[in-house]
Amino acid sequence: MNVKNATAKEVMLKRIRQALLQKNDNPHPNFKETPLYKEEDELVDLVFVRELTAAGGKFLYCDGEIGLIENLITLTEVNNIKNIYAWEQGIQNLLSPYGFPFFKTEKDFESANASITSCEALIARNGSIMVSNANASGRRLSIYPPIHIVVAKASQLVWDVKDALAYMQKRYGQEIPTMISTITGLSRTADIEKRLVLGAHGPKELYVLLLEDRF
Repeated sequence: MNVKNATAKEVMLKRIRQALLQKNDNPHPNFKETPLYKEEDELVDLVFVRELTAAGGKFLYCDGEIGLIENLITLTEVNNIKNIYAWEQGIQNLLSPYGFPFFKTEKDFESANASITSCEALIARNGSIMVSNANASGRRLSIYPPIHIVVAKASQLVWDVKDALAYMQKRYGQEIPTMISTITGLSRTADIEKRLVLGAHGPKELYVLLLEDRF
Protein backbone atom coordinates (compact mmCIF):
# COMPACT_ATOMS: atom_id res chain seq x y z
CA MET A 1 0.00 0.00 0.00
CA ASN A 2 1.35 3.42 -0.90
CA VAL A 3 1.06 5.40 2.32
CA LYS A 4 1.01 8.68 0.43
CA ASN A 5 -2.05 7.62 -1.55
CA ALA A 6 -3.75 5.67 1.27
CA THR A 7 -6.90 7.01 2.83
CA ALA A 8 -7.16 7.60 6.56
CA LYS A 9 -9.39 4.54 6.82
CA GLU A 10 -6.83 2.32 5.07
CA VAL A 11 -4.05 3.56 7.35
CA MET A 12 -6.17 2.84 10.41
CA LEU A 13 -7.01 -0.68 9.20
CA LYS A 14 -3.35 -1.39 8.51
CA ARG A 15 -2.42 -0.38 12.03
CA ILE A 16 -5.13 -2.63 13.45
CA ARG A 17 -3.90 -5.61 11.38
CA GLN A 18 -0.34 -5.03 12.58
CA ALA A 19 -1.50 -4.79 16.17
CA LEU A 20 -3.41 -8.06 15.84
CA LEU A 21 -0.38 -9.81 14.36
CA GLN A 22 1.87 -8.52 17.12
CA LYS A 23 -0.16 -9.51 20.17
CA ASN A 24 1.40 -8.79 23.52
CA ASP A 25 0.37 -10.16 26.90
CA ASN A 26 0.76 -6.65 28.23
CA PRO A 27 0.06 -4.10 25.47
CA HIS A 28 0.83 -1.26 27.88
CA PRO A 29 4.13 -2.26 29.55
CA ASN A 30 4.55 1.15 31.16
CA PHE A 31 1.13 1.03 32.81
CA LYS A 32 1.45 0.61 36.55
CA GLU A 33 -1.08 -1.79 38.05
CA THR A 34 -2.75 -0.53 41.19
CA PRO A 35 -5.24 -2.30 43.47
CA LEU A 36 -8.90 -1.49 42.90
CA TYR A 37 -9.48 -0.99 46.63
CA LYS A 38 -7.26 0.39 49.34
CA GLU A 39 -6.03 -1.95 52.02
CA GLU A 40 -8.42 -2.15 54.95
CA ASP A 41 -7.20 -2.00 58.52
CA GLU A 42 -10.54 -3.17 59.91
CA LEU A 43 -12.05 -6.65 59.98
CA VAL A 44 -14.38 -7.71 57.18
CA ASP A 45 -17.51 -7.51 59.37
CA LEU A 46 -16.70 -4.00 60.55
CA VAL A 47 -16.10 -2.84 56.99
CA PHE A 48 -19.44 -4.31 55.92
CA VAL A 49 -21.30 -2.54 58.74
CA ARG A 50 -19.61 0.75 57.88
CA GLU A 51 -20.47 0.55 54.18
CA LEU A 52 -23.98 -0.79 54.73
CA THR A 53 -24.92 2.05 57.06
CA ALA A 54 -23.30 4.59 54.73
CA ALA A 55 -25.64 3.32 52.00
CA GLY A 56 -28.71 3.73 54.21
CA GLY A 57 -29.04 0.19 55.57
CA LYS A 58 -29.22 -0.82 59.23
CA PHE A 59 -27.32 -3.59 60.98
CA LEU A 60 -28.15 -5.78 63.96
CA TYR A 61 -25.81 -8.41 65.38
CA CYS A 62 -27.31 -11.65 66.73
CA ASP A 63 -25.17 -13.92 68.90
CA GLY A 64 -27.59 -16.81 68.41
CA GLU A 65 -31.14 -17.72 67.44
CA ILE A 66 -32.59 -16.24 70.63
CA GLY A 67 -30.81 -12.98 69.89
CA LEU A 68 -32.22 -13.07 66.35
CA ILE A 69 -35.79 -13.51 67.62
CA GLU A 70 -35.33 -10.74 70.20
CA ASN A 71 -34.11 -8.36 67.49
CA LEU A 72 -37.03 -9.27 65.24
CA ILE A 73 -39.52 -8.63 68.05
CA THR A 74 -37.94 -5.24 68.68
CA LEU A 75 -38.13 -4.40 64.97
CA THR A 76 -41.82 -5.28 64.78
CA GLU A 77 -42.58 -3.14 67.84
CA VAL A 78 -40.53 -0.12 66.78
CA ASN A 79 -41.87 -0.14 63.21
CA ASN A 80 -45.41 -1.25 64.11
CA ILE A 81 -45.15 -4.21 61.75
CA LYS A 82 -48.25 -6.38 61.50
CA ASN A 83 -47.83 -8.54 58.41
CA ILE A 84 -44.45 -10.19 57.86
CA TYR A 85 -43.87 -12.58 54.96
CA ALA A 86 -41.27 -15.35 54.85
CA TRP A 87 -41.41 -17.81 51.97
CA GLU A 88 -38.10 -19.65 52.37
CA GLN A 89 -38.14 -22.97 54.18
CA GLY A 90 -34.88 -22.18 55.95
CA ILE A 91 -36.23 -18.91 57.34
CA GLN A 92 -39.48 -20.59 58.35
CA ASN A 93 -37.59 -23.34 60.17
CA LEU A 94 -35.64 -20.67 62.03
CA LEU A 95 -38.71 -18.71 63.17
CA SER A 96 -41.35 -21.39 63.78
CA PRO A 97 -39.86 -23.05 66.91
CA TYR A 98 -40.10 -19.70 68.73
CA GLY A 99 -43.66 -18.95 67.67
CA PHE A 100 -42.66 -15.84 65.72
CA PRO A 101 -45.66 -14.94 63.49
CA PHE A 102 -45.29 -14.70 59.72
CA PHE A 103 -47.16 -15.48 56.51
CA LYS A 104 -45.97 -18.51 54.55
CA THR A 105 -48.06 -17.96 51.42
CA GLU A 106 -48.89 -15.10 49.08
CA LYS A 107 -52.30 -14.57 50.65
CA ASP A 108 -53.06 -10.83 51.10
CA PHE A 109 -49.51 -10.06 49.95
CA GLU A 110 -50.56 -6.54 48.96
CA SER A 111 -50.87 -5.77 52.69
CA ALA A 112 -47.32 -6.90 53.51
CA ASN A 113 -45.51 -4.61 55.93
CA ALA A 114 -42.20 -6.48 55.90
CA SER A 115 -40.37 -9.43 54.44
CA ILE A 116 -37.69 -11.70 55.83
CA THR A 117 -35.29 -13.30 53.36
CA SER A 118 -31.89 -14.92 53.29
CA CYS A 119 -29.11 -13.93 50.89
CA GLU A 120 -26.19 -15.45 49.01
CA ALA A 121 -23.41 -13.33 50.48
CA LEU A 122 -22.58 -10.04 52.18
CA ILE A 123 -20.01 -7.95 50.30
CA ALA A 124 -17.95 -5.82 52.66
CA ARG A 125 -16.28 -3.41 50.23
CA ASN A 126 -19.53 -1.66 49.32
CA GLY A 127 -21.94 -2.93 51.96
CA SER A 128 -23.91 -4.91 49.39
CA ILE A 129 -26.14 -7.95 49.75
CA MET A 130 -25.91 -10.53 46.97
CA VAL A 131 -29.19 -12.29 46.20
CA SER A 132 -30.37 -14.74 43.56
CA ASN A 133 -33.47 -16.54 42.32
CA ALA A 134 -32.33 -19.81 43.88
CA ASN A 135 -34.71 -19.58 46.84
CA ALA A 136 -38.46 -19.27 47.34
CA SER A 137 -38.32 -15.54 48.09
CA GLY A 138 -37.80 -14.80 44.42
CA ARG A 139 -37.50 -11.11 43.65
CA ARG A 140 -40.77 -9.76 45.04
CA LEU A 141 -40.02 -10.28 48.71
CA SER A 142 -36.92 -8.10 48.49
CA ILE A 143 -38.54 -5.19 46.62
CA TYR A 144 -42.27 -5.00 47.39
CA PRO A 145 -42.76 -4.75 51.19
CA PRO A 146 -41.69 -1.38 52.67
CA ILE A 147 -39.35 -3.10 55.13
CA HIS A 148 -36.86 -5.74 53.97
CA ILE A 149 -35.14 -7.81 56.65
CA VAL A 150 -32.19 -9.95 55.58
CA VAL A 151 -31.03 -12.78 57.82
CA ALA A 152 -27.43 -13.70 57.04
CA LYS A 153 -24.66 -15.72 58.62
CA ALA A 154 -21.23 -14.43 59.53
CA SER A 155 -19.68 -17.11 57.31
CA GLN A 156 -21.32 -15.40 54.31
CA LEU A 157 -19.19 -12.27 54.72
CA VAL A 158 -16.73 -11.76 51.85
CA TRP A 159 -14.61 -8.84 50.72
CA ASP A 160 -15.45 -8.35 47.04
CA VAL A 161 -17.97 -9.28 44.35
CA LYS A 162 -15.49 -11.80 42.91
CA ASP A 163 -15.29 -13.49 46.30
CA ALA A 164 -19.10 -13.63 46.49
CA LEU A 165 -19.30 -15.20 43.04
CA ALA A 166 -16.62 -17.73 43.99
CA TYR A 167 -18.61 -18.50 47.14
CA MET A 168 -21.70 -19.14 45.00
CA GLN A 169 -19.74 -21.25 42.53
CA LYS A 170 -18.56 -23.45 45.37
CA ARG A 171 -22.10 -23.74 46.69
CA TYR A 172 -23.96 -24.41 43.44
CA GLY A 173 -21.32 -25.89 41.16
CA GLN A 174 -22.71 -26.20 37.64
CA GLU A 175 -26.23 -25.27 38.82
CA ILE A 176 -25.45 -21.58 39.28
CA PRO A 177 -28.63 -19.44 39.60
CA THR A 178 -29.81 -17.68 36.45
CA MET A 179 -30.46 -14.38 38.23
CA ILE A 180 -27.85 -12.86 40.52
CA SER A 181 -27.99 -9.27 41.72
CA THR A 182 -26.84 -7.05 44.56
CA ILE A 183 -28.70 -4.75 46.91
CA THR A 184 -26.71 -1.74 48.05
CA GLY A 185 -28.69 0.19 50.62
CA LEU A 186 -31.95 1.90 49.76
CA SER A 187 -32.91 3.02 46.29
CA ARG A 188 -32.22 6.68 45.67
CA THR A 189 -33.34 9.32 43.23
CA ALA A 190 -32.96 13.06 42.76
CA ASP A 191 -35.41 13.42 39.88
CA ILE A 192 -37.66 15.88 41.72
CA GLU A 193 -36.07 19.29 42.29
CA LYS A 194 -32.65 17.59 42.50
CA ARG A 195 -33.40 16.56 46.08
CA LEU A 196 -32.06 13.16 47.11
CA VAL A 197 -34.80 10.81 48.23
CA LEU A 198 -34.01 7.39 49.71
CA GLY A 199 -36.37 4.45 49.32
CA ALA A 200 -38.28 6.05 46.47
CA HIS A 201 -38.53 2.69 44.71
CA GLY A 202 -38.72 -0.49 46.76
CA PRO A 203 -38.24 -0.83 50.53
CA LYS A 204 -37.93 2.26 52.68
CA GLU A 205 -36.04 0.35 55.37
CA LEU A 206 -33.34 -2.30 54.95
CA TYR A 207 -32.09 -4.35 57.88
CA VAL A 208 -29.34 -6.94 57.97
CA LEU A 209 -29.48 -9.30 60.95
CA LEU A 210 -26.17 -11.12 61.19
CA LEU A 211 -26.34 -14.50 62.89
CA GLU A 212 -23.01 -15.66 64.29
CA ASP A 213 -22.07 -19.14 63.08
CA ARG A 214 -18.28 -19.09 63.29
CA PHE A 215 -17.78 -20.46 66.81
